[in-house]
Amino acid sequence: MSGPALTRLGVVLSDRGSRYAVSGAPVQCRAEIDAVLAALKIDRAYARATHNTWAALLPTGALKADDGEAGAGMVILRMLERAGLDNHLIVVTRWYGGKKLGGDRFRRVQDAVRAYLEQTGLSDG
Repeated sequence: MSGPALTRLGVVLSDRGSRYAVSGAPVQCRAEIDAVLAALKIDRAYARATHNTWAALLPTGALKADDGEAGAGMVILRMLERAGLDNHLIVVTRWYGGKKLGGDRFRRVQDAVRAYLEQTGLSDG
């Protein structure tokens, strides 16, 4: 499949049974975001995940989706803004482990995004 190069780090952390993975790719438009999401979901584990939340800062504006994890897209978006990372999609995938995490779920999303930025060399820190 042609299109943006997908970087998939796999599961980067677990919390009370829930597992979090993080992926990303450079993107220029919504069509490329859709292509990356489709490529990610070719893997049945990602297709069956409880949530695939994502965000991207494009020249046309910010885009995000919570995929049922209310507020998670905004958490990713804010981290992209702080990192000054335009034209890049970050997807945080969660497989629900049976226990509600409350506000900690946002900290796990932040941890996953931070791991992606660090491991791909896209962070300043």
